[in-house]
Amino acid sequence: MINQVVPYTDSDKSKKEQVSEMFDDISPRYDLLNRLLSMGIDKGWRKTLIKLLEKEQPETILDIATGTADLAIAESKIKPKSIIGVDISEGMLAMGREKVSKLGLAKLITLETGDSENLKFANNTFDAVTVAFGVRNFEHLKKGLEEMNRVLKPGGSAMILEFSQPQKFPFKQIYFFYFRTVLPLVGKLVSGHSKAYTYLPESVASFPYGKDFAAIMKEANFKDIQWKALTFGICTIYTGKK
Repeated sequence: MINQVVPYTDSDKSKKEQVSEMFDDISPRYDLLNRLLSMGIDKGWRKTLIKLLEKEQPETILDIATGTADLAIAESKIKPKSIIGVDISEGMLAMGREKVSKLGLAKLITLETGDSENLKFANNTFDAVTVAFGVRNFEHLKKGLEEMNRVLKPGGSAMILEFSQPQKFPFKQIYFFYFRTVLPLVGKLVSGHSKAYTYLPESVASFPYGKDFAAIMKEANFKDIQWKALTFGICTIYTGKK
């Protein structure tokens, strides 16, 4: 059983509602903080995922928890026929639509409000489904993964990029100091939001990774599951087939 970490411990709202509210609040500063707090490393992580995705040559891609559309925009480089990004935060989607429009990608990339655990798409719709730093925010992880599997075509690929936890000295100690002390402080100062960048390290600390996350993917009916740790284990790419 995964420990359910929520952004606002004093709220009666569901995790889904709280996550949506939190991202709406921080959306204007989200991209700036992403680059600042990750020191740009997150771009490299997405490039690694895109290289794996390109090998599959998908024509139709669904990007779940698309946020401000960074991954969807990166996926445009492999020239699929269509990309649909879904997210529960309208604030994040608004920022994403602005970026997509400025890049002239509005005909290729469509951004829609959508719940990862109740996708509106028919069975066997997409060649690939991707998520970058979003599964950690699912209220019901297995259900969200099952939905990803459902909308994939037979033989289609799921590719998931998510934070994990370094294990080797001294990087483990440096990472945890930064993640638990520096990141929340800088995040609060820049975003003006006291909860979002406390929620981030807490949610990562409680989330399964490596073989534990792969086991949940298997329960959600994925096969040929593989995973690769990046940057000393700060994050991990998981892949699975329908």
